Amino acid sequence: MYKTIVYFEDLQDGGRPYNPGDIFPREGLSVSPERLKELSGPGNLQKRPLIAFEGEAEEVPTEEKKTRSRARKTR
Repeated sequence: MYKTIVYFEDLQDGGRPYNPGDIFPREGLSVSPERLKELSGPGNLQKRPLIAFEGEAEEVPTEEKKTRSRARKTR
């Protein structure tokens, strides 16, 4: 099981948002080992690990969580 360590939207799942601490993948979704590798390393659009095997996940402060609507606003 993997936990989200950085907010991201899963573009291969209709833009579903994942906040730090969320389980990845969501219930009912199967992902390939290649996809897990992509999201747990720098081989994704954010160029950093977004998920970690549950035993490796770091604690992320609650204030870093975002909502989908806040994430899409331009600054």
